[in-house]
Amino acid sequence: MAQIPVTDLDAGDTLALLGDAAARRRRAEVEDLLLVLHWCDLHASDPRDDPRPDPSVPLPPGSDRLVDLGGEGTPRVRELSLCELGVARGVHTLSARAVAADALDLRHRLPQTWTATRAGRAEPWLARKVAVMTRDLPLALVDVVDQAVARAIGSQSPARVISLVEAKIIEADPDAHATRLEEARHRRFVSLSRTDAVGLRHVIARISAGDAAYVDAVVARVADILATRPEHADSPRDLLRSLAFGWLARPAELLQLLLEHADPAPDTAEEADSVPRAFSFPNDLLDALRSAKPDRFRPDSVLYVHLHEAALTGAASGVARVEGIGPVALAQLTELLAHTNLVIRPVIDLKDLISSCAYEHPEAIKERIHLRQPVDCFPHATRVSRKVDLDHPVPYRPTGPPGQTTSHTGRPLSRTAHRAKTHLGYRVAITPTGETLWRTPHGLHRLVDAAGTHDITESDAQAWLSPDSLDRALVRLQHQFDTGQITLTADRVTNR
Repeated sequence: MAQIPVTDLDAGDTLALLGDAAARRRRAEVEDLLLVLHWCDLHASDPRDDPRPDPSVPLPPGSDRLVDLGGEGTPRVRELSLCELGVARGVHTLSARAVAADALDLRHRLPQTWTATRAGRAEPWLARKVAVMTRDLPLALVDVVDQAVARAIGSQSPARVISLVEAKIIEADPDAHATRLEEARHRRFVSLSRTDAVGLRHVIARISAGDAAYVDAVVARVADILATRPEHADSPRDLLRSLAFGWLARPAELLQLLLEHADPAPDTAEEADSVPRAFSFPNDLLDALRSAKPDRFRPDSVLYVHLHEAALTGAASGVARVEGIGPVALAQLTELLAHTNLVIRPVIDLKDLISSCAYEHPEAIKERIHLRQPVDCFPHATRVSRKVDLDHPVPYRPTGPPGQTTSHTGRPLSRTAHRAKTHLGYRVAITPTGETLWRTPHGLHRLVDAAGTHDITESDAQAWLSPDSLDRALVRLQHQFDTGQITLTADRVTNR
């Protein structure tokens, strides 16, 4: 059908084009998986067999190696090749690893499901889900799942397919299922979600049923106490319970609150049955606890607040970036600092350049590098952490000039990305204005700056590094225009 404006389509044409679009999307996703498989095939040889001057000499520490990505029966792949695969696909290295594992599982462990997927009868994302769910099954048993899924995946809903996979996994290996159940009973955790737009987070925990009951009892008790305060007279119960849960993070204040509203220890068994165990204090213990100073139990905290000088001078609204939380209004800092013993430290001026003659980065330089660039600087990386390697973009030379290790040139890298850069021939350069330029072993160019990762050409890369400030200004302007950071109108340039 010839392309016509969407607004001119009738209902039948719209449905036909929607079907075509879905089929094209499936074909594109299958093509992506096929290309990923071909990349894996190109990097399936053992790096130890590569030609080198003296094969008897072991490879340097951190060199490339073959790793298992998929389940039993899938070929191994060179680990560091996944870094460049991620760059080409515009995703993190871990995402590239995941898609490679899924594709290998489909081709080598789930051939019937893979055939249905390649024929366009199955959603590739659902086939990948099946691959993940069956990865731990032995190769000899996975065929049971593959046959059942291949019959259902093109006609049944994703929820029913997933339920079928779960049932077939149990059927294929009931002993392993029993083992997984036992392991699951001992698998406990506490995790936090990302901070949302209003500064709130979800706390998700898997704990014993008894501990959960006591936590719930304490939350309920504190919510009851808070409800008696005038400022919470009309607060809904869910809000009170949320506020009460926050008190668990402040044991000193929580203890004081419970002591202020504690009842004496019960004198009879009947009274004991009516008092929650979590709030029952012997009288002598109550007296001792009331004489304690809760401030002694407050945690010591170091709060890193990233604040632009414009916010201090009034040139910009007050917004701070707090590590582990994200951007907050200056007024919110009071809430963050209210329940800790706060230590004030001198302001670090990140414009100051400090250097060292050693190869290792001293703590003072590590601190400044993290504050200047907290995100892993490998293309498409997302990790924000202090637990990373610090790389020398310009290779360190023991006999070179002093001061090669500086707070302005060091770059944070994950261990895998650092190994890939060291052993596979990645080229890295720092532009005069601080951006990081990457060239992969096969000639992909990427620019990493505060706004993220950007595809650039080789000529653009040369312009970014030009000693001519005008050349750099022109390519920067073009980059900002291409990425939507600025827009051009008839009478002005607008920054976004």
